[in-house]
Amino acid sequence: MSFQERLKKLRVAKKLTQEDMAKLLGITRQAYGYYESSTNQRETDHEATKKLANFFDVSIDYLLENTDNPDPIDKDEEDFQKAINDPDLKRWYSELPKSSEEDLRKLRKMWDIIKNEDK
Repeated sequence: MSFQERLKKLRVAKKLTQEDMAKLLGITRQAYGYYESSTNQRETDHEATKKLANFFDVSIDYLLENTDNPDPIDKDEEDFQKAINDPDLKRWYSELPKSSEEDLRKLRKMWDIIKNEDK
């Protein structure tokens, strides 16, 4: 599905007009119509693309056809995925569920101490 098709589908699902979307972006209805046009006479700029993604609660990657998953990436999830790709952290994380409850409590106390050192 193209950018134009995705944009139109998202707008229609919210029962909004092109005029509504134009007001949201601070552009004319005709300019917004070009965003949905199959001839794509006008492309969105970075700021408009970001506004659209935030408004529709989808990822920019979804709008730009880099993924078929519309869900925005959670920053915490993205950070977690980066961390889990570190072999040492991955090993630690995979062993964590096997730990005893007492060890987990100790770990939690150590974590609280570390976090409070920053304050």
